[in-house]
Order: sequence, then structure tokens, then C-alpha cells
Amino acid sequence: MKKIIILIALIAVSCGSSKTVTASKKVIKGSWTLTDVTYSKQGGFTVNLLNDAGTECFEQSNWNFIPNNNKGTYTLQGANCDGEERYFIFTLAEVDAETGLYDFLIKPTNAKGKSTTNNSGFRLHLDQLSETNMRWSQTVDVVGTPLTIYMNFIKNN
Repeated sequence: MKKIIILIALIAVSCGSSKTVTASKKVIKGSWTLTDVTYSKQGGFTVNLLNDAGTECFEQSNWNFIPNNNKGTYTLQGANCDGEERYFIFTLAEVDAETGLYDFLIKPTNAKGKSTTNNSGFRLHLDQLSETNMRWSQTVDVVGTPLTIYMNFIKNN
């Protein structure tokens, strides 16, 4: 009987999230504002984030993360932007256990958690996370040259 309990405990531990991911989920929990979108290069870029809207709608958008069920919402801002609440499911995927770096996987859904994009999603690198700031990055190809998009968040009280 003890062997079975030990085996179950080992399976649960090996399948669970790393300490880094678990701690990060606690920090992510709550309300955030995406303050600005910046780029690794100078220039005027037209970017449609998350296949949803342009950066002008995402800047100052409100985000809410609920890590215990890996769900969240965001609402775009701006005069010409659809202010309707959007839903998503998210996951933190550890990339390197030694450095604690990980990716943020986000999948758009409807209010009931069903995929709105044929089960496709987005992989963003979680560059920075503290109690007050978070930064995601995504590298895209622009005419054969890599361009990194940075999404900078602050936590709301």
C-alpha cells in the first residue's frame, strides 16, 4: 500500500508545475494594464496583435489573469477600438529551468472557454515579471529581418 501511495505522489510531483512557474502564476494573478508597445528597431510599423487589433487599441488595455483556472480577459481601449471584453486561456511553459525563463501561451476563447481560432494560439516570451511590471516579447519576420515586439504591463492595485 505504501508503494502505491509513494508512486502516486511521485507521478503528481513530476507532472506538476515547476516552482518558478507556480510562483509566477501568483505574481501574474490580478489586474494589469498594457501601457505601451515598443519595437526592437526604429520605424513605423503596423502591427495587429493576437490577430485582434492594432497596437493603438492594445495600449492602455485592461487585462485580468485568473491563474487557478488559467483564464483571463482583456478589454481594448481607444476611440476607434471595439471595447468588448475578450476571453483567453493562458499557460506558462518553462523554457529553461536553470534561468527560470519561460513562454506565455495564450489562446483566444469565448466566454465559455471554447476556442475562437480553431485551437490556435500565440507563444510570447515572458521577459520580465515582478510584483509591479511584466513584459512580453514576440519576434516576427518583417521582409526577411527579425523584429521584436515588446508589450509592457503595469499591475493595477
